[in-house]
Amino acid sequence: MEIAVQAAPDRQISLTDPDARAMATSGKGTGIVGYNVQTAVDVEHHLIVAHEVTNVGHDRTQLVPMALKAQEATGNQEITVLADRGYFNGDQVLACENTGVLPCIPKTLTSSSAKRGLFTRQDFVYDAENDRYTCPAGEHLTRGLVRSDRRGDIDHYRHLTACFTCPLKPKCTPDKLKRIKRWKHESVLDAMQARLDRMPDAMGVCRQTVEHPFGTIKAWMGLPHFLTRTLKRVSTEMSLHVLAYNIKRVIAILGVRPLLQAIRA
Repeated sequence: MEIAVQAAPDRQISLTDPDARAMATSGKGTGIVGYNVQTAVDVEHHLIVAHEVTNVGHDRTQLVPMALKAQEATGNQEITVLADRGYFNGDQVLACENTGVLPCIPKTLTSSSAKRGLFTRQDFVYDAENDRYTCPAGEHLTRGLVRSDRRGDIDHYRHLTACFTCPLKPKCTPDKLKRIKRWKHESVLDAMQARLDRMPDAMGVCRQTVEHPFGTIKAWMGLPHFLTRTLKRVSTEMSLHVLAYNIKRVIAILGVRPLLQAIRA
């Protein structure tokens, strides 16, 4: 078995369902083997406009495919997409450029600076016109001439002299110099953050919109959730659940007779 696991492309084997994979969960030690169901839900009526079942254990690569599915399904040239931090991926946000998809996703906070009582990146203000950051002490961090990050698309901003005599240095960095990293396409993320800043209730709207259909369908499914096995069959099962949910939702909104008239038309 160990040899078989090592030989598998993703180093995973499920004896119950060959297509099922480990899914990332928020709780430590609470992982589950199963499937990742993606949905795009209309904010106004809570209808599921697009869905997909995958066996990828995270959401970081799902923004673009789901957003484009939702855009096609609704027929709108421009849509605003709300999603939680699990979907944050710079390359995915960049891929939405010029497609009519306007993503609004909060950035993933991975730095431990706040816990250590240090300034965070949010305390450093970027000046796009002059291409520099202003630190809490009022000094300007300028861009280094050479990109030194392994990816080759990350610029480093620093002040070569001010840090040595700065009275705020103990609250800033334990290193000799404070360095701020900036992705070469960071302006796309800045624009997304600006959209979020104009929508302070965005994440609340996101949760109450997406969790409503998920909670309803899970209640119908019961404890075992999916009854079928393999990705193809599970996808079909989920499609039936989505169809049933949308029909009941439209009945609740319009009533039975208008729905039947619309179907016949």
